[in-house]
Amino acid sequence: MKIVNNQSILLIFLLLFSSLLNGCSYTTQTSHDDGLPILSQNELIRPYTNIGRIQVTRETYGSDYSLSPGIKAWGLAAVRQEAEKMGADAIMLPEVTGRTTTYGIIPSTEYRATGYAIKFK
Repeated sequence: MKIVNNQSILLIFLLLFSSLLNGCSYTTQTSHDDGLPILSQNELIRPYTNIGRIQVTRETYGSDYSLSPGIKAWGLAAVRQEAEKMGADAIMLPEVTGRTTTYGIIPSTEYRATGYAIKFK
């Protein structure tokens, strides 16, 4: 039977303690200050006025590898930016879509982000 000395116990304790501290540093914290809130129809409990419908379009020719993974983030950011210009309090029913067509051999993709800007009464 082998006896463990105090240095080994201290070393194990320090490794466990440091892994615990490092584990906390890898957790993600979401910021609640991303701009205007995006609400579904069920989340609207206060009376509101519909300011207008927002539609932002972006067309790309050829391959668009840099935007494709983040297309939803682009669309929501674009709608938020336009709603802030209108003085809205929130965005309702956002939708981000894309449609690809081919002109000869060159593909063209049109991305469209829509939503409704609302102002609470």
